Amino acid sequence: MSIKRIDIGPRMSQAVVHGDTVYTAGQVAQNAPGASVTEQTKDILAAIDRLLAEAGTDKSKLLSANIWLADISDFDEMNAVWDAWVSPGNTPCRACVESKLASPKFTVEIGVIAAL
Repeated sequence: MSIKRIDIGPRMSQAVVHGDTVYTAGQVAQNAPGASVTEQTKDILAAIDRLLAEAGTDKSKLLSANIWLADISDFDEMNAVWDAWVSPGNTPCRACVESKLASPKFTVEIGVIAAL
């Protein structure tokens, strides 16, 4: 079975397609570091949309999502953006936890798994 890697870097790929499944790395707001939770979440979800499209799928085929928040009190703010973005009737299983992220300029990180 083939493996396709998307946006390959020296440490990791941003997405990997294996069989009929797409796995994304945890995405942070590369275009909105230090911005509000709302803006960071929008930036991350746009990056996920791009990666899924490049893999040949879209958010309607999400299987699972892991969300890390630097401060769990931002849960409602992040969810407002997530709820407006996620495909109605096609919501994935999901976990959301508070965690120290790689840099203080990032307040949200999201990784997903999707079917092709």
